[in-house]
Amino acid sequence: MTGLVLAASAAQAATVDMTTDSHRKHERTDDRKRQKDAPRADGAKPTVAGDTLADGGGAAETVTVVGHGFNTLHEPSGLSRMPQDVLHTPQQINVVPQALMKQQNVKSLDEALRNVPGVTSSIGEGAGGMNGDQFLIRGFQAQNDIYEDGLRDFGVYSRDAFNLETISVIKGPSSEVFGNGTTGGAINMKSKTPGLTDRYAADFSGGSGSYYRGTLDFNKRLDSTTAIRIAGMGNENAIVGRDFLYSHRWGIAPSIAFGLGRRTTLILQYMHQQENSIPDFGVPVVKKPGAPYGEPITEYGIRRTNFYGTNNDQNATNDNMETARFSFRLNRHITFYDDLRGGEYYRTFAASKATCDATCVNTYFLGNPDAALVARSGPVGAGKGVGPGTYMAPLPYQQRSWSVQNVGSMVADFDTGFLKHQVVAGFDIERVNDVRAQSTYLKAKPYANLVNPDPYVGNLDLVPGEANPGGLVTLGSLGAKPHSNGYGFDTGLFFFDQIWFTKWLSVKGGFRWDRWQTSYNLTGGNIAKNPDIHFHDVSSVFNPNVSLVLTPDAHQTYYFTWANSTTPMGMYVTNGSVPIRPGTNSYASPEKANLYEVGAKYSAFHDRIGFTASLFRLEKGNALNADPVTGEILGSSDQQRNQGLELSVGGMIMRGWNISATYALYDSDTTASGTAANRGRQVQYVPHNQATLWSVYEAFPAKPYNIAFGGGLTWRQHVWLDAANTMRAPANLDFDAVLSHRLNEHWKIAMNGYNLANRLNYQSLFSNRATPTAGRTFMGQISFTY
Repeated sequence: MTGLVLAASAAQAATVDMTTDSHRKHERTDDRKRQKDAPRADGAKPTVAGDTLADGGGAAETVTVVGHGFNTLHEPSGLSRMPQDVLHTPQQINVVPQALMKQQNVKSLDEALRNVPGVTSSIGEGAGGMNGDQFLIRGFQAQNDIYEDGLRDFGVYSRDAFNLETISVIKGPSSEVFGNGTTGGAINMKSKTPGLTDRYAADFSGGSGSYYRGTLDFNKRLDSTTAIRIAGMGNENAIVGRDFLYSHRWGIAPSIAFGLGRRTTLILQYMHQQENSIPDFGVPVVKKPGAPYGEPITEYGIRRTNFYGTNNDQNATNDNMETARFSFRLNRHITFYDDLRGGEYYRTFAASKATCDATCVNTYFLGNPDAALVARSGPVGAGKGVGPGTYMAPLPYQQRSWSVQNVGSMVADFDTGFLKHQVVAGFDIERVNDVRAQSTYLKAKPYANLVNPDPYVGNLDLVPGEANPGGLVTLGSLGAKPHSNGYGFDTGLFFFDQIWFTKWLSVKGGFRWDRWQTSYNLTGGNIAKNPDIHFHDVSSVFNPNVSLVLTPDAHQTYYFTWANSTTPMGMYVTNGSVPIRPGTNSYASPEKANLYEVGAKYSAFHDRIGFTASLFRLEKGNALNADPVTGEILGSSDQQRNQGLELSVGGMIMRGWNISATYALYDSDTTASGTAANRGRQVQYVPHNQATLWSVYEAFPAKPYNIAFGGGLTWRQHVWLDAANTMRAPANLDFDAVLSHRLNEHWKIAMNGYNLANRLNYQSLFSNRATPTAGRTFMGQISFTY
């Protein structure tokens, strides 16, 4: 972190409710340091006891901040472009804190986001995915809206949690902060950075499904203003309740910080993560004869363990990010920030997708179930089983991507007469390139038996697509091409100002302008039949935002926000096989979204517990959808609306007893569509109700026989998988628990249990398939901190 180090004194710590997992000694960020002199949301000057800067060698006082890890309302956003904390930001923000991730033994971004209502994942832990981490927020795609420390992470991979401090989901359109995209919201991960307090931590976990995992977190102070930190991880696991699947990954993230506690700070970071796993495309969703809607085939007697892939499937990723984060505090009014990141991403991918067509369905339900066959790939099923198999999508490919992004910003706090201002202004320049080479099989994938699939199909003779044009997939009018490359280049300017008319009333307004330039090329193959295609598009977009904010005192905020976002064609350069496809209005026109939100945030009981409530209405026009087989981005021209209520509570109920709970009630609707059957239907992937609960109590914390125990649940009502509401995934209900004991102040042992009821839940959701989640799983852990 880039700020002053705060150490808790024994006298102050004794006056505050504490548990090791829920009470944290914070190293303060530059955002907090700057907020000391910035106007607070209630118009007063925020103060932190003893906070002085060492400007050029002056003595720095020791300062103490005591906080409750589960009340995240005072959590800084970690973004210079969002200088206020969660409490004073007029938008719904769900934070997954480090304390919660430790209690749950969270191992991936996907696992952490299960604590956030309204977020739907399209992969399972360790199971890979067609396009790496893909998430929907409030029912709308967010696979291009994943950020780390405010910079976009363009990689197509499953993100491990070993280098993450906290995770925030900023709900609703946020184009004025993040740029293009962010229809349902944005996911921002705050990474681990060096601090001036020496700390050494490690843990080892093992459990069900041959799960083995180790992590290391090493922080060392080099001098009075310099420190280094190294985080590392090794992970190997199968998945309980799913055959043949495994994941092997490792990662390392060294960083060094200069100028900690000074006016000028520089942090240099590197992250490398590598994985080799088997992607899981789940089980087919079918409609039983006479049933009103379709459900996953595992709801009709098929084993949840069935894997319909082959021994040729693989997901190998190699991901690297280099980051430089610079800040300069010019004076008590103005701070400058500049964040620069480069990324290099490599992927080799091959997967299988089971399709059970009408013949397959009738054979299973009305004929001989043991004779039912499914195709392992392609948009068509096995039919009568005539022929050796199918060749269609998804086809294997090799992907190479790189990206560069630089965000420069200025935060200025000043007065004009009786008005107080906080101005944020800056620029955002990013470039992302993607090159893909399609491969094909010379041999068809054999059909799979629906009841007893066999993944061992032998060598299918993988060759470059150029050598077998007849085996390539035809993407509509684009033809069948073995090579593709594209880029996106964005230049953005942003400006917004929060003006305090009184200590309790302010207005925040601003805008962001972007020029998005994209190119996409399809080459090679049978050029006589399918000529090479070159697309180019330039879009200029303007996204405004305005909020009315009331802060009666330092502990409560009430707000009304209107926000706008735009997703131009071509945004999905790295995670869509056809990111741009002009030709009709629905393809060429950008996707637009508007948010209307009214909310309240209250930090109560001496900041022990934080409460939030929000009512929102989110409208989206020209909705974009991803083809579930190819990943092709398609325009639907549909207009969709999601509105509802979101509630959350997090903090300490009493000494040693923490709670984190959320609830979301959604009312979604397709308000207009060119397809008559879709009008008035519920938006796909949006549940009507969703809730989470997690609570842990630590008994006898100062005794040798101390024990912490607790757990919680996540619940999601059924969701529709298609726009016409003819296919759906059943409700999810997951019970988890934890039991831990501290051997001394340094060593701890814990046992986590997941899906204790061993329910058949579904996490990966697409329009024609769903992936069963892991069955009952136990994980033991031993950890130490010095």
